[in-house]
Amino acid sequence: MADTQLQAQNQEATGEQVDGNLLVAKALAKAGVECMFGVVGIPVTSVANCAVSLGIRFLAFHNEQSAGYAASAYGYLTGRPGVLLTVSGPGCVHGLAGLSNAAINTWPMIMISGSCDQKDFGRGDFQELDQIAAVKPFSKFSVKATSIDKIPNCVFEVLGHALLGRPGGCYLDLPSDVLHQTVSATEAEKLLVIAANYRNNEANGNVDSLKLEIEKAISALRQAERPLIVFGKGAAYAKSEDELKQLVESTGIPFLPTPMGKGLLPDNHELAATAARSLAIGRCDVALVVGARLNWLLHFGEPPKWSKDVKFILIDVSMEEIELRKPYLALIGDAKMVLSIINKEIKDDPFCLGKSHPWVAAISKKAKENVLRMEAQLAKDVVPFNFQTPLRIIRDAILGLGSPSPILVSEGANTMDVGRAVLLQMEPRTRLDAGTWGTMGVGLGYCIAAAVASPDRLVVAVEGDSGFGFSAMEVETLVRYQLPVVVIVFNNGGVYGGDRRSPEEITGPHKDDPAPTSFVPNAGYHILIEAFGGKGYLARDPNELKSALSESFSARKPAVINVIIDPFAGTESGRMQHKN
Repeated sequence: MADTQLQAQNQEATGEQVDGNLLVAKALAKAGVECMFGVVGIPVTSVANCAVSLGIRFLAFHNEQSAGYAASAYGYLTGRPGVLLTVSGPGCVHGLAGLSNAAINTWPMIMISGSCDQKDFGRGDFQELDQIAAVKPFSKFSVKATSIDKIPNCVFEVLGHALLGRPGGCYLDLPSDVLHQTVSATEAEKLLVIAANYRNNEANGNVDSLKLEIEKAISALRQAERPLIVFGKGAAYAKSEDELKQLVESTGIPFLPTPMGKGLLPDNHELAATAARSLAIGRCDVALVVGARLNWLLHFGEPPKWSKDVKFILIDVSMEEIELRKPYLALIGDAKMVLSIINKEIKDDPFCLGKSHPWVAAISKKAKENVLRMEAQLAKDVVPFNFQTPLRIIRDAILGLGSPSPILVSEGANTMDVGRAVLLQMEPRTRLDAGTWGTMGVGLGYCIAAAVASPDRLVVAVEGDSGFGFSAMEVETLVRYQLPVVVIVFNNGGVYGGDRRSPEEITGPHKDDPAPTSFVPNAGYHILIEAFGGKGYLARDPNELKSALSESFSARKPAVINVIIDPFAGTESGRMQHKN
């Protein structure tokens, strides 16, 4: 602090002025922001340069959508708001992809956009847009810094609101004229100190009021014949893996993770019910749901997938979520905190189902049967590749790396759906996929965020060729920053594969055009990264794939492995044909 005060005194002595660009950067740095993602241009290039000069890392992308996806995933992985910087107008609109992704997945993120001069708004100024209105559906809190003296407080407000209660996206608007305004260095320092005192004091729940509900929850679990613990990425965000492990192993209750909850407990844990999912959710009578919403991913908690008599006990930070679902019991608060209280109460009066308990034995038996059936299919080397053969090879290569496990990024219809069953998560927060919103195009943004947030880990993306195509140009970003990311593209020549139309559908004046779902067959995606100095591999059989994985994993350098898949190996819409 003494150095900062001395610097401010020197600046004041020399009459130095601080403009809006530098003040934004100073506020972000004072708030503890370590990195930003974005695309620079009018009027925010100087904001980015000032941030870099103050020690904030700026990851420059080709597209605001990918940068926004990176910011949203960074918020999830670190627990600190990811920051997206965009230009005005269309830059803000492109950034809405990331902001909306953060909103739906409930990850902390802020989007900062430049905007046109305030005096020219409504007159058709350059890239003019009512950006506060545009972000409204996806922003928990939005604010415009209408003068330079408001910048520090606005920065701290959006960062604070992103973490308040249920995390989400927030928005800060920076008019071009405000960025050009100036204040003295002394005044800037005063504004920063005042803004830093901004605090969010919302409690995560009153412990005393929870005690009675927790006692009821424990009683319900104790009396249940077929209890189940379900946890999701909210539990992962809360870093509650130790508390979950203690609860599961002390009570012997089987558990079921949602896709991004995988890894909080190892997928090969003896109480994992993932391979017996239908049995687990179809017959359980009491379900403790931790940091997961009863949305489409969990069939809304309704029959026929769930028993009509199941009692849900929800642990969630959001009262609105509780009121929406109307569970048997509600435990409102941070998952880590609530689970620690549950564990303490159970320790005073323990119970454990045991391996011979009929419910535990039934799930274990079903899970083993399903795993053996799947492994029999995976053991076959099918060439041309189906989805299972390369996924098995990738799984074994990843497991062979040991700890720390790579962070796995996955998107695509068949690639993600089949991969979810085959690829194993052994450590917390090591899976990022299309998420609650089923967002395609997140892959490269997520990879970059993961590499920045967890520099000790390799990042491995397993992508369909369609999902990869949304953000493929960002392989240049991987090379530019030399990030340890290996992108594996499952290339089946289309959204679901080859042309699947019946002859009756191929009619009309454009019948000679390719099918809406098809791409150029056997496209050389691996060559794309080589244009920028990265390493590309073509894999058409098991030996080529094993060699590419071994070499790229060891190198820990940007790489793309182009895996050629039989264009008819998958199914339309993956596992959601009924929705199409």
